[in-house]
Amino acid sequence: MLYIHIPFCIKKCNYCDFNSYNLDLSQKKRYLEDLKKEMKMYKTKDKISSVFIGGGTPSILTEEELEELFNNIKENYNIKKDAEITIECNPGTLTLDKLKKMKQLGVNRLSIGLQAIQEKHLKYIGRIHTYEDFLKNYNDAINVGLDNINIDLMYNLPNQTMSDWIETLETVIKLNPKHISAYSLILEEGTKLYTMYEHSEFELNDEDTDIGMYRYAIKYLSLKGYHQYEISNYSKDSYECEHNKGYWRCDHYIGVGAGASGYLDKKRYNNVESLDEYHDMVTDGKKPIVYNDELSTKDSIEEKIFMGLRMNEGIKYEDFKKQFNIDFSNVYSKQIKELSNRNLINECETGIMLTQKGREISNSVFIEFLN
Repeated sequence: MLYIHIPFCIKKCNYCDFNSYNLDLSQKKRYLEDLKKEMKMYKTKDKISSVFIGGGTPSILTEEELEELFNNIKENYNIKKDAEITIECNPGTLTLDKLKKMKQLGVNRLSIGLQAIQEKHLKYIGRIHTYEDFLKNYNDAINVGLDNINIDLMYNLPNQTMSDWIETLETVIKLNPKHISAYSLILEEGTKLYTMYEHSEFELNDEDTDIGMYRYAIKYLSLKGYHQYEISNYSKDSYECEHNKGYWRCDHYIGVGAGASGYLDKKRYNNVESLDEYHDMVTDGKKPIVYNDELSTKDSIEEKIFMGLRMNEGIKYEDFKKQFNIDFSNVYSKQIKELSNRNLINECETGIMLTQKGREISNSVFIEFLN
């Protein structure tokens, strides 16, 4: 797997704590040259099963820059013919010609950030687009043959009512996308929205409202043919995101770009976030890594539990036996029994998975296994 980070945005959203920067054309040009240098450092003949270009706003790149980026990908990596190739897009940065170029370059999956359909919510969370902008981009993508599309949505937004959330879901479902991601708003320190909350500019919905929105999404999307395969992700049959499933299964992957992370040779690494530091390090021929740590067996087991339980398929005992040579059901028998009695997990012969109640308080369930 390959992840490429494009950190530029027209404007940083009020809730965003990802490594992103307001667009600077000279910085963008330099960054793409730096990215080319880093990609060469991870050149491999191993087959790459999926490529995910995230951000930031990757769709901020021009057609020429997209072509340059994909030429560099093909030069350094052996991409499988049937690889899933995803690019994140924001309405307001897409054009018909740019979508045609993506299709030509081999992109076969889009992830478009919508978040909500109501103009009041889009403005409040700092989005640069309207629903009409999104709709035009979505229809253009379908028309050029990019019909494997994920739509990102958010719930529990400031001042968002249940009826707002229902309206968003009903409107989006009419578009018949292949995949939907629905995330509850998390206020992160350092974001504009966090500061607004500290200044009492809005009140958060209570926990019952948050869970109510989550439950409604699961039930409604299921009725419309979308199966939930991970805590926040829903898809039509055969349209699960293979790249993200690789993350949740703790597969190894290459991550390049400022602030990107990767997992190679049982080591987790994180790149420096600063664009200037990133530039200096790759210019000196150094991998721009600020954190690189080999996971202990204990760390690997705990990570696999945490990530595995995110998926509806849950933890497979056979996987733990193969990877760690442990009998999961025996080692964690106490936790399994207690969590089963509390209706937070279900156990079968092959493994365990969260119940709906467990998914609603998933972090608490994860902690039980860490203890």
